Amino acid sequence: MFSGIIEDAAIVKAIERDKENIHFTLGCSFVNELKIDQSIAHNGVCLTVVNKTSDSYTVTAIKETLERSNLGLLNVGDKVNVERSMLMNGRLDGHIVQGHVDRTAICTGIKEVDGSWYFSFEYKFDKTMAKQGYMTVEKGSVCVNGVSLTVCNSQDNSFEVAIIPYTFENTNFCRIKKDSIVNLEFDIVGKYISKLLTYK
Repeated sequence: MFSGIIEDAAIVKAIERDKENIHFTLGCSFVNELKIDQSIAHNGVCLTVVNKTSDSYTVTAIKETLERSNLGLLNVGDKVNVERSMLMNGRLDGHIVQGHVDRTAICTGIKEVDGSWYFSFEYKFDKTMAKQGYMTVEKGSVCVNGVSLTVCNSQDNSFEVAIIPYTFENTNFCRIKKDSIVNLEFDIVGKYISKLLTYK
């Protein structure tokens, strides 16, 4: 379980394809604290550390993960938002994030407003999935590339988020451009409520 509060923007050091899997080797500020078999969210995708050196670690993404997320689009040198799993004795500064990406979305616009930025994202609307909670709601939570954010201008197939300078500079939002593909995880609480309503 994660909170959507990014610890670092890791740099992709190597990419190795192995049949339908991809092994990603990355470097970040907390490599020396990691252990084999530890869970880390990468752009919101929970992956397991399978190898570690003094300055890098490796995780593996399987076919289903690659098809559902933007990890298959990564190149060496790219920045990846990373977060270790939550400590149960800490504050939940973001919202409950599972590390299970639901789908991708495309950036349709970026506006700078008085030192902050508004990013617009769009995804294909699916009424059946929306009824199951795969949607955004005004002032609700959404996870974009692993970042816990508040939704504004929520529509059936689009929404906006406001990004403050700190988040812009310390995550890979600084590299998102129009037409960039991002990972989305919708709020798990909304999914449970939607499921319960089907049994009324």
